[in-house]
Amino acid sequence: MNLLFVHQNFPGQFKHLAPHFQRAGHQVRALAIDGAGLPGIDVRRYKPSRNTSRDIHPWAQEFETKVIRGEACAAAASQLKEERFNPEVIVANPGWGESLFLKDVWPQARMLALIEFFYGARGLDFDFDPEFHRADVARDAKLRAKNAHMLMALADMDRGLSPTHFQRSVIPEAFRERVAVIFDGIDTGVVRPDSDAAVTLPGGRVARAGDEIVTFVNRNLEPYRGYHVFMRALPEILRRRPNALALIVGADGVSYGAPAPQGKTWKQIFLDEVKDHLDTDRVFFLGRLAYADYLKVLQVSACHVYLTYPFVLGWSCIEALSAGALVVGSATPPVEEVIAHGKNGLLVDFFDIDALAQRVIDCLAHPARYAPLRAAARQTALERYDLATICLPQQVRLIEAVNGDR
Repeated sequence: MNLLFVHQNFPGQFKHLAPHFQRAGHQVRALAIDGAGLPGIDVRRYKPSRNTSRDIHPWAQEFETKVIRGEACAAAASQLKEERFNPEVIVANPGWGESLFLKDVWPQARMLALIEFFYGARGLDFDFDPEFHRADVARDAKLRAKNAHMLMALADMDRGLSPTHFQRSVIPEAFRERVAVIFDGIDTGVVRPDSDAAVTLPGGRVARAGDEIVTFVNRNLEPYRGYHVFMRALPEILRRRPNALALIVGADGVSYGAPAPQGKTWKQIFLDEVKDHLDTDRVFFLGRLAYADYLKVLQVSACHVYLTYPFVLGWSCIEALSAGALVVGSATPPVEEVIAHGKNGLLVDFFDIDALAQRVIDCLAHPARYAPLRAAARQTALERYDLATICLPQQVRLIEAVNGDR
């Protein structure tokens, strides 16, 4: 089988799937703008030929950006076709517009689309947090237009794939039946508990498994992932637990949602809000870490806080479970799908700062009481999200089924 993987930052979610088919003897190619690529896989890079127009209608800017990317990707695809590479199956993340015109290059190819999220102005992430949302018809309309390229992807796909049932549930009902739910997969052999784990902190202090370590992890420290809620709870946590340390992993940028006000970062805004009530000597901002170092943070954690708007579930939530961490999560749909309160973790209302603080304090004060939840968290990762035994085989079977739908 000839397979084409398309992701603007390849390999992205395909870092295990593409090599599997390569090793199995299939012809595998990839199209991407950025990304590290993968050994042995021919990755063709493409570059958009222009920027978004300055004078275009603001509601149409997002779609034009996606069309520009789709045009560049289609040009690279045409070059592959000239070289006589014709995929039976295209596996694409259409989120940035890359796949828009690939069916025009290869009309006979079957397409599997990774559908991460379909936006809505009501009842999801967009209007979830009143602190950052105000009623605005223009903003709602622009968000509706943001889905235009995704509607085209849904119409073009032969089958779809979503990582969680929640993410599938937001897809328009007309397309939902064609979408399978399979998580990306966690290498539970690598992401595992380690009672000997230790993290050397700035200044030379060492945090070890068994210490009172509160952890919070996100790609970027921003409201979408509850950074503001966590920071507001932290002063009380550290006041009540004088030996506790807080390890915070994440960069200063924005992955999701609105940027911080001009010249500021969300990280600094919410640190400044609480710093006069915070023992900053016990708070360590670690930035972005190498993967092995990030795993050590999860392994030393006595209580890991994972908060999110009703949005895409982050890998770090499942990785924390796999590392045997005691997770205190937000009672929002993507987390509730993974964590059952009192069974494999704990849940709190996203906005209840006092409840979050009390829950974390209790976890730090009574580690033995919560040891069964840590064991159950690890078991959840093994039974539902393991890469080798659960997720990758399901993904492979799905692609084989897509190829068979002829």
